[in-house]
Amino acid sequence: MTRQHTAIFGWAMAVLVAALFCALGGWQLQRMHQKEALLAQLPPTRVAAVSLAQAASTPDSLHWIDDQLQFLPGSVLLDNQLREGRAGIKVYQAARAASGVVVLVDLGWLPLPADRSLPLIRAEQGTQALQGLWAPAPATGIALGPALTAARQPQTWLATRIDLPAIAAQLGLDGVALAPKVLRLDPALPLGYARDLDLLPNTLPPSRHLGYAVQWFAMALAVLLIALVLQFKKRRKVGVGNAE
Repeated sequence: MTRQHTAIFGWAMAVLVAALFCALGGWQLQRMHQKEALLAQLPPTRVAAVSLAQAASTPDSLHWIDDQLQFLPGSVLLDNQLREGRAGIKVYQAARAASGVVVLVDLGWLPLPADRSLPLIRAEQGTQALQGLWAPAPATGIALGPALTAARQPQTWLATRIDLPAIAAQLGLDGVALAPKVLRLDPALPLGYARDLDLLPNTLPPSRHLGYAVQWFAMALAVLLIALVLQFKKRRKVGVGNAE
């Protein structure tokens, strides 16, 4: 490989790495804006409760839901969920409204022991009157690997992220898409597990995303500056060699 080819290859790698860092910085900015928009919404009150079908018709808004929902078979256990400093899982189960809309219901949090053995989950059954907050599911982050793996308990899956199409396929919803938000149950309801209605559970605040974005963009700039300095030193060394 000639010296010119080496320089071209080096610059190509530097640009590629810088572009990757910029993409990560852009993703952090996107997450920051999403969370700022969510926090800017006024929390809905129980007086303004709507049905699941009404909430699904305006999916980008927060809603307080009060509806009769039929629980469907199958439990999804979202891994790596913290509560009061303890690691655990969040338990989700799909439920269908009379209108046909199907939503993932956040039943709450359970701790995991040191050996990470999954607890036995008792699935909810039948039609029940449910109240809760129509809100985004926990952030997925950067998707790596499969979203779901089968657990030992029948009709139970361990999830690394909330991937709605993958979950719908595993639950056998016959082509029915899951609603784009989840139903976070009212903590006062006598079912499920420990839970709250925090809009940004187990996640970073917008300011932290901004800080990470600045770091990624700074790293991209540093890569290009290092490449420029190395190129300048190489040219200067070649120029001195030719002069001798």
